[in-house]
Amino acid sequence: MPLSDDQPHTRTRLPVGEQPSSQSNQRQSRPLRTLLTILVVVTLLVIAISIANRGKPDPGDSGHSADRAAPSAASGAGPAPSGDQPVTTTANGIASGFPHSDQGAQSAAANYAVAIGSADMFRTDSRHTIVATIADPGAVATLQSRLDQGFSPETAARYGLDAQGRAPKNLTFVSRTVPVGTKSTGYNDGEAKVEVWCTGLTGLAGQLSVQPVTTNWFTLTLALRWTGGDWKVTDFSSKQGPAPMPGDQQAATADEITGAVQQFGGFRYAR
Repeated sequence: MPLSDDQPHTRTRLPVGEQPSSQSNQRQSRPLRTLLTILVVVTLLVIAISIANRGKPDPGDSGHSADRAAPSAASGAGPAPSGDQPVTTTANGIASGFPHSDQGAQSAAANYAVAIGSADMFRTDSRHTIVATIADPGAVATLQSRLDQGFSPETAARYGLDAQGRAPKNLTFVSRTVPVGTKSTGYNDGEAKVEVWCTGLTGLAGQLSVQPVTTNWFTLTLALRWTGGDWKVTDFSSKQGPAPMPGDQQAATADEITGAVQQFGGFRYAR
């Protein structure tokens, strides 16, 4: 016989020791949460300190670690720019006093390439000054003879110049060599061989020019000798290229090229 809802209900009470205590569970969970919070904070601090120290230099480093690490580059990017600090001395307007090192030899070769490819080489007096400045004393006569033949009056005429290397009236002769990179192909304390990949500008700038300024790419190989406290040229050779694909750019007008040549000076130190 079912009981009526009007009948009194019976409530069962467990002994005190067997009753579940929600307060006790809360007291136990609070220390656990606190411990986990502390562990998370400590872990984050350790990670932050590790990241911050990653970019700091080694205390025992001499301050030249950047120079030593410079030759490495990102994968596929080729050699990174490198070189010792630029020299501060010159001789006849050409950088001199290069370091007695492989990088010093490459720096010398880059600067000498600029001098050899300059417009001054088309004038006899300035060409002889350049050769005497950059060449090993024992090689001056041989190099001067070769370059005199290379920059003969006939060569000057092909560029629209007279026998003294002077441009026609109202025209500006342009001859500039810009080193793009250097590569050491042989080095010891006394001698070095360096290839200089270059681009150059050559031609006559002006409205009536029949020899417009053009660009070309070539590689100049210089043999150097350590003499008199500096790197000096003993021999040289050149070859065409490697030349990149020409860009899709509109050629500048004669006035624009003339203005650029007259307003933008070349660089003495290339690396």
